[in-house]
Amino acid sequence: MQLYNTLSAEERAELIDQAGKQRLTLSFYAYAKIEDPKKFRDDLFIAWNQLDALGRTYVAKEGINAQMSVPAENFEAFRETLEVYDFMKNIRLNVAVEHDDHSFLKLTVKVRDKIVADGLNDETFDVTNIGVHLKAKEFNQILEDPNTIVVDFRNHYESEIGHFKGAITPDVETFRESLPIINEQLKDFKEDKNLVMYCTGGIRCEKASAYFKHQGFKNVFQLEGGIINYAKQIQEENIESKFIGKNFVFDHRLGERITNDIVSQCHQCGKPCDNHTNCENDGCHLLFIQCDECKAAMENCCSVECLDTIHLPLVEQVKLRRGLQVGNKVFRKGKSEKLLFKHSGELSDKSLAIADSNTDGLSIQKPKDIRQKIKIKKVLLGKVEHYYVKAQVGLFSIENNELNVGDKLLISGPTTGAEEYIIEKMLVNGKENTSAQPGDKVTFEVPFRVRLSDTLFKIVN
Repeated sequence: MQLYNTLSAEERAELIDQAGKQRLTLSFYAYAKIEDPKKFRDDLFIAWNQLDALGRTYVAKEGINAQMSVPAENFEAFRETLEVYDFMKNIRLNVAVEHDDHSFLKLTVKVRDKIVADGLNDETFDVTNIGVHLKAKEFNQILEDPNTIVVDFRNHYESEIGHFKGAITPDVETFRESLPIINEQLKDFKEDKNLVMYCTGGIRCEKASAYFKHQGFKNVFQLEGGIINYAKQIQEENIESKFIGKNFVFDHRLGERITNDIVSQCHQCGKPCDNHTNCENDGCHLLFIQCDECKAAMENCCSVECLDTIHLPLVEQVKLRRGLQVGNKVFRKGKSEKLLFKHSGELSDKSLAIADSNTDGLSIQKPKDIRQKIKIKKVLLGKVEHYYVKAQVGLFSIENNELNVGDKLLISGPTTGAEEYIIEKMLVNGKENTSAQPGDKVTFEVPFRVRLSDTLFKIVN
């Protein structure tokens, strides 16, 4: 009985590309009493693995919380694997408005104590006595009521890149932190105000609304299906979006654009930006906001220290990490003194002035000190999609700028290091060509091993 992944992320990505079939990114949750979470987990893994479903799922005695990538042709079959359980009959599946076939490349189903770490003792209140669900149109209407207080129950790195207009956005790193903070801040409004809450997919508000009703709030409402479902409804019903910016998502995309508003800024230069990056240094992996110029200059790193580290031999990098809590074992989301700009909301005049001066590639004024060690002037091209070991050929996605035969390239990654190469011949979208544009898939010989998501640059000096 197979209860594990047999393919690497690289191999899975290649199979997905070869299949050429659309995949849907979706999420769902359900609170229920599950007597044997381990058996439930095993049964789900077996059923989903047969449907080529990928994603990350948590199950516990209190229910299930899942973010998935499912082949579109298997969508109904996937739903059937859920509806064999009574508590998931007619379950709402929140389907993303933007699709990425590589949003998840593994299937993970884990047993946890809770499906959301809320820090609450569920025995002390009625978790089924929840707030009123509101659809998108109803949610927009209640936001216009002067007696409404709207609260974002996501974490700071989520609300920083997008939120509802006028929402309270607590500066917290975990959901459990926000509950007592909001309870204290709004203690004088329990009787006469509408407490309206939202989160990504609805699961956090499902518990929070019951908690706040238990705390004495009389008028509690929640956005049905969260921002994901809201985005789908405003698109289908052609109604105004009261949400501005991006919705942070917990898959490879890291964000799903809802409106064209950019409400956050690059944490390194202050330029308006809402693209998240995980620091390239395996001993850091800090999640922070980074613009394309800083991404190219800093090679996906959050600091000069991390930039220096990724250019060390792998054995030296491992030595530096030995005995430390590093990588995804450390919860660090945009909270680093190495970042010069890390505030959401309106950009200051000073920040905008700095951003306006960024008209010449790497000539960004404010963070000059963090870039002074950069010796090579380069521009970002894209990333590695696959490497065919026997043929010594790399597959690359071109995301920015033009690539031409004869260009000098830099391929950089934590294991690969920094390797330079002059391209002599290439295939563009499967056909030989001398030039590639953003959006193209390019293959060419690479005499050294490259890895999935290594970054591709063009040296321009």
